Formats: sequence, structure tokens, C-alpha cells
Amino acid sequence: MRGVVITLVALLGVSLADVSHIVPHNSGITETTSPSPPSPYSFQYAAGRYPGHIDRVHQEAGDDVGTIHGMYSYVDPKFKVRTVEYIADKTGFHPHLTNFEDTQTVPVDSEAVQLAKQKHQALYEHIANAHAQGVPANAPAESASVLRAKERHLRLYSKIADQHAAIAAEREAERLAFEATSVANDVEERQIY
Repeated sequence: MRGVVITLVALLGVSLADVSHIVPHNSGITETTSPSPPSPYSFQYAAGRYPGHIDRVHQEAGDDVGTIHGMYSYVDPKFKVRTVEYIADKTGFHPHLTNFEDTQTVPVDSEAVQLAKQKHQALYEHIANAHAQGVPANAPAESASVLRAKERHLRLYSKIADQHAAIAAEREAERLAFEATSVANDVEERQIY
């Protein structure tokens, strides 16, 4: 048994060995082949969400010049069959939709939406006219609490700005005092052997 394991390990090692030195190298020359011309093909299928119920089909055929003709149909969530017939060639993808008219119609506004649009338009025109005359439209008035909060904010801002200015002056004085009392180090460099 031990001999069989050793033999298997040896064979495995040989099979995983690097053989790149045996394969001739083309010194950077690569060969390219042009793609093969299109081959004619054809397929079709029908599928459903459960056995015996087909809710989608697809057919497609390609010729030897690369033109593809196809069609697929499906049942949408409203139980309406939608069909797309298409041709794909060198000029692009060309679909023809069948039974999609309801997806491309513009929805009609309800009475409530129409009234809201009219109200919005009237308000917009009122504000635009007021701005054109330089009159602020419905400028908000400041309440007493807002005025008190603004005054408190300005007092705190001034106090903090004064404290920052005092700290900056102290640091500048310290820097100048340090420079006035400092002696430059003129240490000669010595060679150590």
C-alpha cells in the first residue's frame, strides 16, 4: 500500500511539473486568425411558469451573412400578449412591436391633477410678477424668538472671535520672545573615524 501511495505522489509531481522549457517560444510573435464567417442557425422554444401553461415563446434564425430574423412573445402582468418581431443586421437592431399601443399613450390628467396644475401656474405667475417689480413676495417676518436667537448668536460669535485674537497675540509674543533669547547653534561637524 505504501508503495502505491509513493508511486501516485511521484506521478502527480511529474504531471504538475513545468514543461515550458520544452515548448518552443516565438519571441513575441503572436498569430491571429480572423473570425470564421457566420453559420446559419435556427432555434425556437416555448416556456411557462408551470407545466402545461405557455406564457412566452422565442424563435430566431441567422443566415450565412450575419442577418438575424426573430420573434418573441410574452404575456404581461395584465394578461396581454406582447409580440416583438426583429431583424438584426449590419445596420443595427430593428424591432417591430405588436400590441404595445397602450404602453405608448400619454396618460390623461384627472380633474384633481388639472386643478392642482392651474393653482400651481397661478401661484407661479404671481411670484414671477412680484419679482419682476422688485417686490419680495411673501417675505418671511422674523418673530421675537428669532430676533433673540440672532442677537445671542452674534454675541457668542464676537466673544469667540475676541478669544481667538487674544490667543493669537499671546502665541506671537511667545514666538518673538523665544527668537530674541535664542542663540544659534554653531556646532562644527566632526569626522568620526
